[in-house]
Amino acid sequence: MKKNVILSLLAAAIPFVVGGCATKAHYIQTGGRESLVTVNSINIQDFIQAANNATSDLLASGALDKVPNPPAVLAISRIVNNTGQQIDTDLLTKKIRVALLNSGKAQTTTTLGLGGAAEDPMAKGLQQENEFKSDQKVTRTPDFTLSGKIIQTIARDGNTSQSTFSFQLSLTDAKTGLAVWEGEKEITKQGARPSVGF
Repeated sequence: MKKNVILSLLAAAIPFVVGGCATKAHYIQTGGRESLVTVNSINIQDFIQAANNATSDLLASGALDKVPNPPAVLAISRIVNNTGQQIDTDLLTKKIRVALLNSGKAQTTTTLGLGGAAEDPMAKGLQQENEFKSDQKVTRTPDFTLSGKIIQTIARDGNTSQSTFSFQLSLTDAKTGLAVWEGEKEITKQGARPSVGF
């Protein structure tokens, strides 16, 4: 009898205990202090830091100013993901592109991509149509390409886990094939490894 009463009380209390532990959904500032930080994953604040650092470095280098017809035209090349997770590298490159465009120093072509695949197929079709009608090349070829790699290095010691994410970028002169700017931002995160079981 006592066992049944105790089980009944426990069953009745579970919704209150579980409900009391839940956090009410709410908005936070993207990349702000309340953003979740995970050790083995790239979080949005990591992409924001890496993009801001790369953009500031690139603009300060003056590399984009050395073109005969400013603003510089930039094509996005391959950004290799060498981490243990599946990520969309546009989370990095789009932030850089927006900042460079807003600076007035560079524009990004959306009709030229790796393997001939355009980011914007409609724009590419219209560009080709205009070139056919006018019988001359309308678009500028890119002055630079942006390529890079994201690398994850993991270390563990006892119950502590650490991940370093290296965001490496290269700006290459499209005419000479030489890198005219190199940037790297490392972000290291450390935390307790989750315990197995309960």
